Amino acid sequence: EVQLVESGGGLVQPGGSLRLSCAASGFTFSNWGMSWVRQAPGKGLEWVARISPSGTGTYYANSVKGRFTISRDNAKNTLYLQLNSLKTEDTAMYYCLQSEHEASTPKSQGTQVTVSS
Repeated sequence: EVQLVESGGGLVQPGGSLRLSCAASGFTFSNWGMSWVRQAPGKGLEWVARISPSGTGTYYANSVKGRFTISRDNAKNTLYLQLNSLKTEDTAMYYCLQSEHEASTPKSQGTQVTVSS
């Protein structure tokens, strides 16, 4: 059974940084592209970033390009998202997904990021 457990969220001031982690189990992590998506209060899911199985290919939504960095450690079965220069509009629940399913409703619990002064 695929299990994805996000962590690292919190309350941060505008301009601050956070590092999100996603611990994966139940599948061969190194064979799968992985993605981060987010959902702000009252809004739909927004794709944020995607990384190839090897980690050599990364892709970002325009809204986060240059501020967020996706990475992975296949030895640790862990996906990361470094969030820098945070803005209030980045406030959302963040989820990790296998890229093949990034258009689906996340089944994990997510991690809340709140950007507020």
